[in-house]
Amino acid sequence: MTATATPTVLVTGFEPFDNDPVNPSWEVARALDGWACMGATVRAVQLPCVFGLAAERLDQALAQWQPGLVVGLGLAGGRTEWQPERVAINCNDARIADNAGQQPIDTPVVAGGPAAYFSSLPVKAIVQALRAAGLPASVSNTAGTFVCNHIFYALMHRLAGRPGVRGGFVHVPCLPEQAARHPGMPSMALAAQVEALRVTLRTALAVQTDILAVGGQIH
Repeated sequence: MTATATPTVLVTGFEPFDNDPVNPSWEVARALDGWACMGATVRAVQLPCVFGLAAERLDQALAQWQPGLVVGLGLAGGRTEWQPERVAINCNDARIADNAGQQPIDTPVVAGGPAAYFSSLPVKAIVQALRAAGLPASVSNTAGTFVCNHIFYALMHRLAGRPGVRGGFVHVPCLPEQAARHPGMPSMALAAQVEALRVTLRTALAVQTDILAVGGQIH
């Protein structure tokens, strides 16, 4: 299949990992596959939770769809909000093994690549729009060092060579059914997360220059 003349928004989510039967990032992404958003069509692609292989699947999706906007989603168990990430770092440092049993420690995502890339999404405008819609959200300043950061960095490295294409990454909370297995873990319903993605995509398409607003942290 090849891309059509209709602009495409690519949304990626991950397969389940760490013995969890579901990954909300994929459930949310696939819920909007085919959705028409401000003249563009959303295409959802599932990525393996595997270092290296995830980036290869991303390359295939970029070649297939030629998107003008790319938003990656990933699970961050324990987080309470929908959190657009500000920065990806060139470091793999896995606390646990990925789904292929790999556990890289202190290796680069891209050998010789920059230390970091900033998201080209309007992260603060997205947070503002989400809060206005009654959805909990905040800017995150760390995407971790597992496969989420790996694919975020890989994405931004590829987009650095594609002028006019913007992208970034969002960490999402657990679903209630996941949280039920872990007492005290915060969660957000699937319907709320799907709406958060709608708001995120609309804002990313509408806002070219991010707003000036507080989004930092002391620690």
